[in-house]
Amino acid sequence: MTPAEGALLAAAAAAAGMINSVAGGGTLVSFPALRAVGFLPRAANATSTVALWPGAWGAIGGYRRDLAGAGRLVGTLAVPSLLGGGLGAWLLLVTEERTFGFLVPWLVLFATALFAFSNRIAARFGGGGGGGGDPRPGPLTILYQFLVAVYGGYFGAGIGILMLAMLGTLGMRDIHRMNGVKMVQGMLINAVAIGIFVAAGDLIRWPEAGLMAAAAMAGGYAGARIAKRVPREVIRWIVIATGLVVAAVEFRGAYLP
Repeated sequence: MTPAEGALLAAAAAAAGMINSVAGGGTLVSFPALRAVGFLPRAANATSTVALWPGAWGAIGGYRRDLAGAGRLVGTLAVPSLLGGGLGAWLLLVTEERTFGFLVPWLVLFATALFAFSNRIAARFGGGGGGGGDPRPGPLTILYQFLVAVYGGYFGAGIGILMLAMLGTLGMRDIHRMNGVKMVQGMLINAVAIGIFVAAGDLIRWPEAGLMAAAAMAGGYAGARIAKRVPREVIRWIVIATGLVVAAVEFRGAYLP
């Protein structure tokens, strides 16, 4: 890793941690940065997961007051998050590199579309600034969270948006509390996925992951603090544009000679 590559990865991870703490989609920044310095798709995905995980802790710290009293909701969703994250990570391990390479542009495009329409999703399913008590998730909600976690363990970009939509349908209206619950569940999904990736032994590049993890944690904490003060539109459009460019590049690499 050259100094220039290290600077690129650190900057991308800090930005990704900040974006994840606000709405999700940080993988759309960290993943292409790893690809740009020569990572193969599966290794880039696993290393990005490891690198962004500490950012979730930073963001959770920023939302700690908003999470007061949410233990029952967080605990109920934790079981499908852990089980689904493990299954998704296992599916990544058994997917051949070439096959995953063909899937990556579609996954990036899907995640970008989720991010692009996140405002409409929030408007449709709730997420205003008001109060409202915590809901009691039923079987369909738990199944939904399990499927989101499977996708999260496999690739992960956009799971925050999917979870915010689910929490909105359950009647939650405090967006900061919703973001906190979402960050905890994302942390759990990635925790079990990381354990499986580490056990596999050959997907994670630790020097790069360590550098990015430190930057992501700082970015995640900063993002949680400024999310309540700074409009998100500029960041949102940068992420959308990045996702579209990355999808185009990945489509070209996967499908054109």
